[in-house]
Amino acid sequence: MSGSRSVEVCIVGAGPVGGTLACRLGEAGIATAIFDRAALPAMEHPDFDGRAYAIAAGPRRVLEAAGLWERLDRRPGPILDIRVTDGRPGEAASHRFLHFDSREVAGDPDPNAPDGAFGWMVEARSLRVAINARLHALPAVAVFAPAAVRVERGAEGALVEVAGGPAVACRLVVAAEGRESPLRRQAGIAVTRLPYGQSGMVFAIAHAVPHHGTALEHFLPGGPFAQLPMAPNEAAENVSAIVWAERTALAARMMALDEAAFTREAARRLGGHLGAIRLLGRRWCYPLSAMIAHRYTDTRLALAGDAAHGVHPIAGQGLNLGFRDVSLLGDLVIGAVVRGEDPGDADLLRRYQAERRPDNMLMLAATDALDRLFSNDLACVRLVRDLGLAAVHRIPPLKRLFMRQAMGALMA
Repeated sequence: MSGSRSVEVCIVGAGPVGGTLACRLGEAGIATAIFDRAALPAMEHPDFDGRAYAIAAGPRRVLEAAGLWERLDRRPGPILDIRVTDGRPGEAASHRFLHFDSREVAGDPDPNAPDGAFGWMVEARSLRVAINARLHALPAVAVFAPAAVRVERGAEGALVEVAGGPAVACRLVVAAEGRESPLRRQAGIAVTRLPYGQSGMVFAIAHAVPHHGTALEHFLPGGPFAQLPMAPNEAAENVSAIVWAERTALAARMMALDEAAFTREAARRLGGHLGAIRLLGRRWCYPLSAMIAHRYTDTRLALAGDAAHGVHPIAGQGLNLGFRDVSLLGDLVIGAVVRGEDPGDADLLRRYQAERRPDNMLMLAATDALDRLFSNDLACVRLVRDLGLAAVHRIPPLKRLFMRQAMGALMA
């Protein structure tokens, strides 16, 4: 195959996963082209819009290797403690709870160090700005956005044709366009979906009392309610992100409320430990489901991020799984090119699938089981799960295992 230019890898989709992979390859000097339907500057929101990402320790190292972490224009907020509770809206949480303290794993850690916290809250706008700037600054990366593309793949290589623009030949195409990936459909890769009948409401709050780096995962009958500590920004000194899962019909009614009524409903679920709260930025609402692709690869094609998998946000691991895809795929591609080998070779793609798909399936199963266990109000089930939380809290070896998982020690 031939084209007007040639690179090693073409990435379709410049979201956090695709953009980070392009930066990782570009940092290593691997000739890469990235394509997106939208113009990259249009993705930047200079005003805080309420969205943020929870980044674990392993994925943080991916962002560092991609040259992005040090270029975040707003300081990430460390998650130093996690408190897991169970209850009902408007009622005090159960006295049986689970508390994770990062200091129990790492001694007295530096919260800014790679292994000094469970994770960090990064504003979505900050990561977007860093990705956009780095993509355009790396000589090895060519950016085509906005661009509608047509992809042809064959045994010897692939060709990505831009409507009204150039054709780019490559040896590997990465599909990073999200859950409804056109490239995945084009390859005939089937998916299994698990609908939850829930929607996730995402927003941010300012609060009167400092959070001290503590995250809350509060399980309610309609779904989990998470409060995630953020660093101060221009909107407020004390800021937290909220991810509130609720039955879809009720979530729609909540989203229709005015700001004051919505804030009161959020406060009923949060409790009073942060004092008075007010909304910051916009409210966002997304249908919740799980999804796993039956294959992650096809001829000269690899799926990454949401194109390959999606999980319930109950553990905040969706984007972290995508960054783990980036970590492995980036290492495989860089290693192959350095050795003079083919980065789109079938054996390399088989290794990528063999290592990533089981890990993603395990997280899907774990988050699915957690949601089904906690998103109900059956008295007998509530008792069992409350006793389980209390038991883990009181068994140090088991508790340390959970904490190491939360800190990303097994996510390198």
